[in-house]
Amino acid sequence: MPDPASSLRAHGVQVTAQRLAVLQAVGDHPHATADEVAAAARSAIGAISRQSVYDALALLLEIGLVRRIQPTGSPARYEDRVADNHHHLICRACGAVVDVDCAIGSAPCLVAADDQGYQIDEAEVAYWGRCPQCLVTDGEPVARVATIDRRPNT
Repeated sequence: MPDPASSLRAHGVQVTAQRLAVLQAVGDHPHATADEVAAAARSAIGAISRQSVYDALALLLEIGLVRRIQPTGSPARYEDRVADNHHHLICRACGAVVDVDCAIGSAPCLVAADDQGYQIDEAEVAYWGRCPQCLVTDGEPVARVATIDRRPNT
Protein backbone atom coordinates (compact mmCIF):
# COMPACT_ATOMS: atom_id res chain seq x y z
CA MET A 1 0.00 0.00 0.00
CA PRO A 2 1.21 3.51 -0.69
CA ASP A 3 1.78 5.84 2.22
CA PRO A 4 -1.23 5.38 4.55
CA ALA A 5 -1.54 9.12 5.25
CA SER A 6 -1.58 9.89 1.53
CA SER A 7 -4.18 7.18 0.97
CA LEU A 8 -6.45 8.69 3.62
CA ARG A 9 -6.03 12.20 2.21
CA ALA A 10 -6.72 10.96 -1.33
CA HIS A 11 -10.09 9.71 -0.06
CA GLY A 12 -10.88 13.02 1.62
CA VAL A 13 -10.48 11.63 5.12
CA GLN A 14 -8.83 13.48 7.98
CA VAL A 15 -5.58 11.82 9.01
CA THR A 16 -5.49 10.83 12.69
CA ALA A 17 -3.04 8.72 14.64
CA GLN A 18 -5.78 6.15 15.29
CA ARG A 19 -6.76 5.81 11.62
CA LEU A 20 -3.12 5.57 10.57
CA ALA A 21 -2.41 2.91 13.20
CA VAL A 22 -5.45 0.84 12.19
CA LEU A 23 -4.70 1.11 8.46
CA GLN A 24 -1.05 0.18 9.06
CA ALA A 25 -2.08 -2.75 11.28
CA VAL A 26 -4.36 -4.12 8.57
CA GLY A 27 -1.56 -3.75 6.03
CA ASP A 28 0.99 -5.44 8.29
CA HIS A 29 -1.35 -8.26 9.38
CA PRO A 30 -3.56 -9.37 6.47
CA HIS A 31 -6.70 -11.25 7.51
CA ALA A 32 -6.47 -10.00 11.09
CA THR A 33 -9.53 -9.86 13.31
CA ALA A 34 -10.60 -6.55 14.84
CA ASP A 35 -9.04 -7.63 18.14
CA GLU A 36 -5.75 -8.41 16.39
CA VAL A 37 -5.88 -5.05 14.59
CA ALA A 38 -6.52 -3.35 17.95
CA ALA A 39 -3.53 -5.10 19.55
CA ALA A 40 -1.25 -4.11 16.68
CA ALA A 41 -2.52 -0.52 16.74
CA ARG A 42 -1.97 -0.34 20.52
CA SER A 43 1.59 -1.54 20.14
CA ALA A 44 2.18 1.18 17.55
CA ILE A 45 0.62 4.19 19.28
CA GLY A 46 -0.13 3.15 22.84
CA ALA A 47 -3.70 3.64 23.98
CA ILE A 48 -6.53 3.23 21.49
CA SER A 49 -10.05 2.25 22.47
CA ARG A 50 -11.83 -0.72 20.99
CA GLN A 51 -14.52 1.67 19.75
CA SER A 52 -11.90 3.80 17.94
CA VAL A 53 -10.64 0.67 16.19
CA TYR A 54 -14.15 -0.32 15.12
CA ASP A 55 -14.91 3.23 13.98
CA ALA A 56 -11.68 3.39 11.96
CA LEU A 57 -12.34 -0.02 10.38
CA ALA A 58 -15.89 1.04 9.44
CA LEU A 59 -14.59 4.22 7.82
CA LEU A 60 -11.80 2.39 5.98
CA LEU A 61 -14.36 -0.12 4.68
CA GLU A 62 -16.69 2.67 3.57
CA ILE A 63 -13.99 4.46 1.57
CA GLY A 64 -12.63 1.21 0.11
CA LEU A 65 -9.17 1.08 1.69
CA VAL A 66 -9.86 -2.21 3.46
CA ARG A 67 -11.95 -5.27 2.74
CA ARG A 68 -13.86 -7.33 5.31
CA ILE A 69 -14.23 -11.07 4.96
CA GLN A 70 -16.02 -13.39 7.34
CA PRO A 71 -15.33 -17.06 6.77
CA THR A 72 -17.99 -19.37 8.18
CA GLY A 73 -17.45 -19.92 11.89
CA SER A 74 -14.85 -17.17 12.14
CA PRO A 75 -14.91 -13.57 13.30
CA ALA A 76 -14.66 -10.89 10.63
CA ARG A 77 -11.19 -10.37 9.22
CA TYR A 78 -9.71 -7.36 7.46
CA GLU A 79 -7.24 -6.92 4.63
CA ASP A 80 -5.96 -4.07 2.48
CA ARG A 81 -5.86 -6.01 -0.79
CA VAL A 82 -8.92 -4.40 -2.33
CA ALA A 83 -8.16 -3.52 -5.94
CA ASP A 84 -8.39 -6.98 -7.47
CA ASN A 85 -10.51 -10.08 -7.70
CA HIS A 86 -8.93 -12.60 -5.34
CA HIS A 87 -10.19 -15.32 -3.07
CA HIS A 88 -9.03 -17.07 0.09
CA LEU A 89 -7.70 -20.44 1.21
CA ILE A 90 -8.80 -21.26 4.76
CA CYS A 91 -7.39 -24.04 6.91
CA ARG A 92 -10.06 -26.04 8.73
CA ALA A 93 -7.54 -27.11 11.37
CA CYS A 94 -5.70 -23.93 12.41
CA GLY A 95 -7.83 -21.21 10.80
CA ALA A 96 -5.01 -19.75 8.70
CA VAL A 97 -6.24 -17.57 5.84
CA VAL A 98 -4.18 -16.80 2.75
CA ASP A 99 -4.92 -15.02 -0.51
CA VAL A 100 -5.25 -16.93 -3.75
CA ASP A 101 -5.68 -15.32 -7.15
CA CYS A 102 -8.78 -16.06 -9.15
CA ALA A 103 -8.44 -19.38 -10.98
CA ILE A 104 -9.39 -18.28 -14.45
CA GLY A 105 -8.72 -14.60 -14.88
CA SER A 106 -9.59 -11.13 -13.77
CA ALA A 107 -13.22 -11.47 -12.71
CA PRO A 108 -14.97 -14.60 -14.01
CA CYS A 109 -16.83 -15.06 -10.75
CA LEU A 110 -18.76 -11.88 -11.48
CA VAL A 111 -20.54 -13.58 -14.38
CA ALA A 112 -23.31 -15.67 -12.86
CA ALA A 113 -25.06 -18.38 -14.84
CA ASP A 114 -28.29 -16.49 -14.16
CA ASP A 115 -27.90 -13.02 -12.63
CA GLN A 116 -31.71 -12.75 -12.22
CA GLY A 117 -31.51 -9.07 -13.08
CA TYR A 118 -28.87 -8.17 -10.49
CA GLN A 119 -25.95 -5.93 -11.33
CA ILE A 120 -23.16 -8.02 -9.80
CA ASP A 121 -20.08 -6.13 -8.59
CA GLU A 122 -18.48 -8.55 -6.12
CA ALA A 123 -18.17 -12.27 -5.48
CA GLU A 124 -16.74 -14.09 -2.47
CA VAL A 125 -15.12 -17.47 -2.91
CA ALA A 126 -13.46 -19.40 -0.10
CA TYR A 127 -11.53 -22.60 -0.56
CA TRP A 128 -11.53 -24.77 2.57
CA GLY A 129 -9.07 -27.51 3.47
CA ARG A 130 -5.98 -28.01 5.57
CA CYS A 131 -2.80 -25.99 5.19
CA PRO A 132 0.56 -27.67 4.50
CA GLN A 133 1.75 -27.05 8.07
CA CYS A 134 -1.30 -28.78 9.59
CA LEU A 135 -0.94 -31.69 7.16
CA VAL A 136 2.66 -32.19 8.28
CA THR A 137 1.68 -31.82 11.94
CA ASP A 138 -1.01 -34.46 11.44
CA GLY A 139 1.58 -36.77 9.86
CA GLU A 140 0.11 -36.72 6.38
CA PRO A 141 2.35 -36.45 3.34
CA VAL A 142 2.15 -33.14 1.54
CA ALA A 143 1.97 -33.60 -2.20
CA ARG A 144 2.17 -30.49 -4.35
CA VAL A 145 0.51 -30.57 -7.72
CA ALA A 146 1.96 -28.35 -10.40
CA THR A 147 0.07 -25.10 -10.62
CA ILE A 148 -1.69 -24.62 -13.91
CA ASP A 149 -1.92 -21.05 -15.13
CA ARG A 150 -5.46 -20.75 -16.45
CA ARG A 151 -5.31 -17.04 -17.14
CA PRO A 152 -6.01 -16.07 -20.72
CA ASN A 153 -3.03 -15.00 -22.75
CA THR A 154 -2.87 -11.26 -23.18
